[in-house]
Amino acid sequence: MSVEMPPQQRLFTSRSEQASAPRIRAKVLPPPNRHTTERSGKLPTTLKINKLRYLSAAAGIATVVAGGVAIAPLASADMSTSTSAHVVDQRAKTFELVGKQTSIEDLDLGRAGISPGDQRVIHEDLYRDGEKVGDHSVVCTYTRVNPAALQCLGTFSLPEGQFAAQALLHLPAPSYVDVGITGGSGDYRNARGFVRTVPAGDTERHFTVHLKR
Repeated sequence: MSVEMPPQQRLFTSRSEQASAPRIRAKVLPPPNRHTTERSGKLPTTLKINKLRYLSAAAGIATVVAGGVAIAPLASADMSTSTSAHVVDQRAKTFELVGKQTSIEDLDLGRAGISPGDQRVIHEDLYRDGEKVGDHSVVCTYTRVNPAALQCLGTFSLPEGQFAAQALLHLPAPSYVDVGITGGSGDYRNARGFVRTVPAGDTERHFTVHLKR
């Protein structure tokens, strides 16, 4: 019994038909020459595209990170500077006082007459805008006679607290003396700055207090 095969599945039935049929050869591409690629330094197009994308992404990340590192300190510095200036403005204070002498005493503690170690003790009432607000005492000790020099230590007492000041005074006295503030108590416990002292007659002095707290 013979079985007829469909035309599309029918194979060559004779050698003559096989010989006369055209032969189709598959073209096989050789693998890329690794050594040639390395020598030329060129990458396939697909690898080039992927590499460019990677480098672009990396560059973008580096820019963001570097920008953050560069900008953040500047912003922080600006904020810190602004904050510090605001704090200084709040803590810096200048005000006027008038000292009116209530007592003065010269103490001859060494040899007769003026000699090193002798003292002058002064007490004053302090006024602000015509109202008595506190008092001030100062002790000046002669450290040299000719020319005269006195080490002066004083304390200002006000309702907010007290602060101390000191200076080395040379005679004859200049038109004004800046006396350094060395510390205090109460609201003046961290006081720094200076007091400008200007004589206004024999028993009155004007003080300009430049205070930093």
